[in-house]
Amino acid sequence: MSRIRACFEDLKAKKRTAFGAYVTVGFPSRNATPQIAASLLEGGADILELGMPFSDPLADGATVQHSNQVALDNKVTLKDCLDTAKQVRAKNKTAPILLMGYYNPLLHYGLSKFCADSVKAGVDGFIVVDLPPDEAADLKKECIKNELDLIFLLTPTSSDYRMERVCRDASGFIYIVTVAGVTGARASVNTAVPDLVARVRKHTKLPLAVGFGVSTAEQFREIAKYADGVIVGSAIITAIDKHTTAEASASAESFARKLRS
Repeated sequence: MSRIRACFEDLKAKKRTAFGAYVTVGFPSRNATPQIAASLLEGGADILELGMPFSDPLADGATVQHSNQVALDNKVTLKDCLDTAKQVRAKNKTAPILLMGYYNPLLHYGLSKFCADSVKAGVDGFIVVDLPPDEAADLKKECIKNELDLIFLLTPTSSDYRMERVCRDASGFIYIVTVAGVTGARASVNTAVPDLVARVRKHTKLPLAVGFGVSTAEQFREIAKYADGVIVGSAIITAIDKHTTAEASASAESFARKLRS
């Protein structure tokens, strides 16, 4: 059983909603991410998403774009992302670790080598934001070969046909985006999301995790009524960015505990 499946099944048995925490590798410094990741898990996160820095993160708002630029300025590469995952895995054997980013760097690295190296680093799967299932055959093939999950996204504008296609090709869980827009903390959750989740459930038995815009415990609690997981990214980046590098881990853990409360 994959770590992702085991995580969701364990939490379901405990009647708890999965908390997925995102942090950009190399932000705020090259060496800070492993400790920040450990602190997020210690603070209550169940699933860790490690962002792979990219120069054109088109699905991301200003906050995550800023963290990407800082990481690129810090000369962070895909190899650094894999090394970070390996360090986190050495300390935590059970939490699912996902690499999240964009397709071009993976293609340049080499899909076969990237998947093999990801397995060695203890990675469980990928979220490739700009890769629709229609164009994912090559990566999907390598993921199947290496027993890695490939998570796809659905949005409020997704048609029933698109939902069926995504659910057929996805594994691990389905990432449901709350808005027809980019990442970034928002004051409230889109009122259409519950119906969107209900529509997706007609097409799959995979867990459904909701992200983009979640920033408070109140929003987390609201989404937990109908989703299997809640993913938080920009709000974590903001919590880290308000502090010095030395204080970043403590800030991340404190913020995670507030959400988990």
